[in-house]
Amino acid sequence: MPTTRRQFLNLAGSVTVAGTLPIVTLRPLEATPAMLTAAIRNVVGEAPVRSGKVKLDIPPLVENGNTVPLTVSVASPMTADDYVKSIHVFNEKNPQPNIGNFHLGPSSGRAQISTRIRLADTQKVVAIARLSDDTFWQVTTEIVVTLAACTEEMN
Repeated sequence: MPTTRRQFLNLAGSVTVAGTLPIVTLRPLEATPAMLTAAIRNVVGEAPVRSGKVKLDIPPLVENGNTVPLTVSVASPMTADDYVKSIHVFNEKNPQPNIGNFHLGPSSGRAQISTRIRLADTQKVVAIARLSDDTFWQVTTEIVVTLAACTEEMN
């Protein structure tokens, strides 16, 4: 039996309405300082984290948090005996505190990563580098965001 135009539109309308039902997420909309500490401890374990050797190049004042340029560089010769194993970037208030993990090696040429991130609000950004001798080095900076990102409900 052929479908009439009216039957087709009713079916299409009901599929469209069913497709717009929200999916409830149980993630917090904002990370807490405890979540930041836990995410860092998940990477470094109980190892001490020292300040220095790591440089975080990010604007201190961001007009739009949807696309924030970020560059992390580490003072390292990047030789077979002395190189950066990984760079980890964390934030204080985004829904997920771990922004990214970047794995490097002696053949990487230089210990530097560049990307763009989203920032939900004014917050701390932490970059941690793990060197080949298994020491951890960090830098922390406060970023002021005037137009927040990451605040819309996830569907």
